[in-house]
Amino acid sequence: MPIPTPNLYPAFNIIRLSHVVFGVSDLARSRHFYVDTLGLQVTDEDDSRIYLRAMEERGHHCIVLEKSDRAVVKSLSLKVFDEQELDKAHDWFKDRGHPVEWVERPYQGRTLRTTDCFDVPIELYFKMDRLSPIHQQYALYKGVKPLRIDHFNLFSPNVDTSVDFYNQIGFRVTEYTEDEESGKLWAAWTHRKGGVHDMAFTNGRGPRLHHTAFWVPTPLNIIDLCDLMATTGYVDNIERGPGRHGISNAFFLYILDPDGHRIEIYCSDYQTVDPDLEAIKWDLKDPQRQTLWGAPAPRSWFEHGSEFENLEPVDSQLNATPIVAP
Repeated sequence: MPIPTPNLYPAFNIIRLSHVVFGVSDLARSRHFYVDTLGLQVTDEDDSRIYLRAMEERGHHCIVLEKSDRAVVKSLSLKVFDEQELDKAHDWFKDRGHPVEWVERPYQGRTLRTTDCFDVPIELYFKMDRLSPIHQQYALYKGVKPLRIDHFNLFSPNVDTSVDFYNQIGFRVTEYTEDEESGKLWAAWTHRKGGVHDMAFTNGRGPRLHHTAFWVPTPLNIIDLCDLMATTGYVDNIERGPGRHGISNAFFLYILDPDGHRIEIYCSDYQTVDPDLEAIKWDLKDPQRQTLWGAPAPRSWFEHGSEFENLEPVDSQLNATPIVAP
């Protein structure tokens, strides 16, 4: 199925992804991983939650760790252009039969909770408490020196359906792979903020969150993190990489947090601001789409993902068997 024509004038204006809420089993253990090892900054914490931001971010948080009986994803959040866009989004989702609810969230203004085409919990907001800049407080730079949250990647049971839905709300495809036999999308990368992606979709049992990515200054920061993790008890948490993707051209490392939530450390992709930029198509049989240097991804990368709270995933409608490049 061809990728949809970009929707340059959606009903409401999402400007970027914002933050994720992870359910974690042990807050102290997760704090050690995200703060002491990765280098995210604590902006608030109590007995049930820890709020974190990266070094370039002015908003209060880009990730929330919440004490939970199960390792789950509680929500994905997106920021809109202004307050009026929230009301437009409310009406758009309501008119299409999606549940809509105004919810209270600490450090945020009005927040709309709804779902996407596969019932993934998404929240939209405009106002978040602003904090003083810390990007020049170099004494605070630790671990991999994370600068900002970059994107989400989701397992989708039908990537065409996911791409069509997010295209309706303004996400544009930058790169994709297609199953030649069926003509259906195997994976797609879509954006709002002008990078390669804010939201990506990979064929598989879903919906599940495949990974959350953080942007870092250089590939050398990723090498430093590998050294740090290998000597502080986290060597088994390194799942894939370091390497360079064919798709996105980014340098990457995939790691697992103590609860199995996958984090990508990411840098060096390219700008996609032009609205008439053509999407790049990749051959599903080309191993360089995964890693430009040709090394295949491990099977776990195609099978393991984080479930959303109270949402049972279903098998892919395209192919239940992951394709692992030779």
